[in-house]
Amino acid sequence: MVPISDNILSRRKPIVIYWLIGINIALFCLELKLEVNGQLAKFINSCGIIPALFSEAIATALAGNPAAGIVVLMRSTSLLIGIFLHSSFSQILSNMIFLMVFGKNIEDNLGRNRFLGFYLISGILTGLVQILMEPSLTTPIIGANGAIASILGAYILKFPKAKIDTILPLAIVFIPIELPAYFYLFWWFAQQIFYGIGSLNISGSVNPSHIEYLVQAIGLFIGAAFMRLLQRH
Repeated sequence: MVPISDNILSRRKPIVIYWLIGINIALFCLELKLEVNGQLAKFINSCGIIPALFSEAIATALAGNPAAGIVVLMRSTSLLIGIFLHSSFSQILSNMIFLMVFGKNIEDNLGRNRFLGFYLISGILTGLVQILMEPSLTTPIIGANGAIASILGAYILKFPKAKIDTILPLAIVFIPIELPAYFYLFWWFAQQIFYGIGSLNISGSVNPSHIEYLVQAIGLFIGAAFMRLLQRH
């Protein structure tokens, strides 16, 4: 199933989402160029979240080595940069579709500045959760999955009765149907089994699946909690 649009009218254009999609696509094109040059693995290992490097640097800093604090700050940039990198065509395509369909009315509701802050903070928080859950992991983690999961969680809380116009592909036939928004709470996890389609040639592994689902469930909670907090104020 491919979500196309919802039945909630927006008051203004989702300018922030347009910029986010543009940045993601631009960086993915950079990844494709680096793949051709054989430099992609080095780039991903430099800019992706590698929990073991964070854990080692923090432990060294706490042991009394102030220079390790600089390493922690340098690695912290990966919490932000990693949100905009993707490991396959299917991953970036799915994330950008969900960002557009479910994000545009969240941006409209929150306003552009708060939405941008919400998106970045959600992505960073889910990255920190991955570090805490698997501190010895040496595999890089990249992708906007955590931020998109948070948007989906915020959307379901804010618009629980929304309907999503959806395309159901059956062989060469594409059937338009309408599904309740909460259906995508389940489909968000199910469709990730297709993320291997169109994978980039990154030596070594990336995005280990054994913690992805739990972390993204936490992302849903982060988005819903953030929206609940804003509603109360």
